[in-house]
Amino acid sequence: MSDAIKFMLNNEMRAVSGLPPTTTILQYLRLQERLTGTKEGCAEGDCGACTVIVGKLENGKMAYEAINACIVFLPTLDGRHLITVENLGMNAVQKAMVSCHGSQCGFCTPGFVMSLTACMNNHENASDENIQDAISGNLCRCTGYRPILDAARQANKSQERHLKTDMEALEGLQRARMFAYEHGGRQFFSPHTPEDLAEVCAQHPGATLLGGGTDVGLWVTKRHKHLETVIYTGNVAALREVKKTAAGLEIGGAVSYAHAFESLAAYDPSMEVLLRRFASTQIRNLGTVGGNIANGSPIGDGPPPLIALGARLVLRSKSGVREIPLEEFFIAYGKQAREKGEFVEKIIVPAKPENVLFRVYKISKRFDQDISAVCAAFAIELRDGKVASARIAFGGMAGTPKRATHAEKSLTGKPWSEEAVRGAMSEMEKDYQPLTDMRASAGYRMQVAQNLLYRCFVESAQPETETRVYGYGD
Repeated sequence: MSDAIKFMLNNEMRAVSGLPPTTTILQYLRLQERLTGTKEGCAEGDCGACTVIVGKLENGKMAYEAINACIVFLPTLDGRHLITVENLGMNAVQKAMVSCHGSQCGFCTPGFVMSLTACMNNHENASDENIQDAISGNLCRCTGYRPILDAARQANKSQERHLKTDMEALEGLQRARMFAYEHGGRQFFSPHTPEDLAEVCAQHPGATLLGGGTDVGLWVTKRHKHLETVIYTGNVAALREVKKTAAGLEIGGAVSYAHAFESLAAYDPSMEVLLRRFASTQIRNLGTVGGNIANGSPIGDGPPPLIALGARLVLRSKSGVREIPLEEFFIAYGKQAREKGEFVEKIIVPAKPENVLFRVYKISKRFDQDISAVCAAFAIELRDGKVASARIAFGGMAGTPKRATHAEKSLTGKPWSEEAVRGAMSEMEKDYQPLTDMRASAGYRMQVAQNLLYRCFVESAQPETETRVYGYGD
């Protein structure tokens, strides 16, 4: 039985039906509500012109996040509060943008305003790092960003920074059981428990599983794909938990990268750098750790460090639960070891032992908001100056995220020395036959992969190099 999509738009109630389940928030705002302050630039979550703020109830309190409206499907708003630039009035950010001349052509301005408004709401005293991170997913071709940064710093001094939601009205929209929506024979399901998720996956084994939509959204906006049945994992509370255990971390399949950020960044400063470059704030607020794995992309930045750390994947279906090493999930390009009716329930990441040298590196054409040409992760276990074991994983070097088993074997048992490392660098040619594409040539990829192993060695032997490379430390 289909129900209307019930949410709040700028503190006003909405009950929407009669639209395809894959209608994006951006399409709804511009075509149905005629709220045209939210712009379409790229329609793939890169430019930030479509940035809106979504508020949701979490443990009785409101949590607000900036997201890209162009790739998020409307039914995911059920039970939430959608805030657009029209609702802000002349708030502190808008006043500062005017006084600091932070807008020229104006096309990107609403997106910047929304990103900064979310930042100011979520940080009582935002640092320059907070501000720059908040707008890393907003592109401007006019200002050169300096006046926008000036405006952000000025707005940061204001006390007018908190968003408001009619809590009583929003609480009345919360559902106790699964939400189902249908239009024109196309269906959308939003279960609340793992059991309900397993049941609906069994009933619709060919359905598209939706986490944040940062990949699936592009299937619709760029490939114009018609998705008949979509099952949304974002309201399964048990899949949105990060648990710290004595053995390490348990990350639910629907945990966003924003939510997992602090726990994963704790593994190493290089991991924090990778996560900040992983995507924009808007994309990290949406994209899930499980989704980044489940889509099987050979250039996803999540799998290589998790593989190097020895992560395991828990897959669940109506028939039961099974656990596999993460690297075994990736069979070939476009093929994963997920059976029909299965979903990623959680990722188990072991704690990093004290004697393990762990480093992650991302190579791309731009620092922010760019897909990797090569992503490298190294976990080198050292005992008495020798390599007791090595786990080396790369993205961008094969049809799947893949370990460098020949290089690992070459290092194991030898002193952690330049001679041993250079020998392992040569062995990588047996591990990978990279492709040439728009991001890099095969030769470049191989040379970069080899040099990143050498860089890992150099930084471990010369810690001061690390400070210059990453910009942390004194």
